Amino acid sequence: MSLGVALAFIGAATLATAQAYPARPVRLLVPYPPGGPVDNIGRILAQPLSLILGQNVIVENRSGAGGSIGAEQVARSTPDGYTMLIGNTGPMTVNPVLRQDLGYDPRKDFAPVTWLTSAQMVLVVHPSLPVRSVKELVALARANPGALNYGSAGVGNLTHLGMELLQSIAKVRLNHVPYKGVAPAYVDLMSGEIAVMFGNVTGPLAHIQAGRLRAIAVTSLKPSPVLPRVPTVAESYPGFDLVTWMGIFLPAGTPEAIRAKLQGEFFRVLQLKNVRERLVALGNEVVAGSGEDLAAMLDRELKLYAKIIQSAKIAAE
Repeated sequence: MSLGVALAFIGAATLATAQAYPARPVRLLVPYPPGGPVDNIGRILAQPLSLILGQNVIVENRSGAGGSIGAEQVARSTPDGYTMLIGNTGPMTVNPVLRQDLGYDPRKDFAPVTWLTSAQMVLVVHPSLPVRSVKELVALARANPGALNYGSAGVGNLTHLGMELLQSIAKVRLNHVPYKGVAPAYVDLMSGEIAVMFGNVTGPLAHIQAGRLRAIAVTSLKPSPVLPRVPTVAESYPGFDLVTWMGIFLPAGTPEAIRAKLQGEFFRVLQLKNVRERLVALGNEVVAGSGEDLAAMLDRELKLYAKIIQSAKIAAE
């Protein structure tokens, strides 16, 4: 068989694989418990994707180790397009820097498919705290050393790293109180047990709107579409830019034709008006970036979080 004939045969076989896919239900694995932001977005996307693919897209939750247990399960899955991960910052760009015992490499063991969304974080305080800006928070912390406690969803969580980055830039220190998840941290923040914390804008939005928390800044370079009157941290400390994101990943080695097909189908889902409206209502920006965009973003964030973690001497618990 000549080289040309062989290449044509391989190309035809690859095309046939893509055309036949999917022949059975597809799993979309969420590496967190039900009800959180990642789970919510996964379920918003699964139903229209099922209709487009002609097969059920089944959302499965595999939580633990800050999202890394679910990510590892996908990395070890058969690379046939029937197991996808909806991943985010924790398992893909923070844990690989923070933890030495991961069973996967985010760049070697996955094939990035689509960058779905990004969302700002928001700096929130208890309403009784006499601050309405980042500068006022920093001034209060300096005037009362050791008096202000900030919460996080756990050591190494983005809610922790965001405050470490702010403290490094502003040259100020607050006391870190880590929680096992973001929900109990918000409970203590609303009760006044802690004074301040960063959170994904989708989490505290209802509490902000109800007046139970006060938003004093968002973390991207532009205002939030759901909190348009809240200034950015960068207005006080230029260059501060920290966002959360979600993306779709397949196991490395998945046929390119299947990866490309799924990328195109997710693009179609993200263009649906009702899907976009639901995502935006939760505080997300619809990105609809390519797998290449997602890979480049991973490279940037891995460097950013390595710098923060090493500078603050953060160790996994």
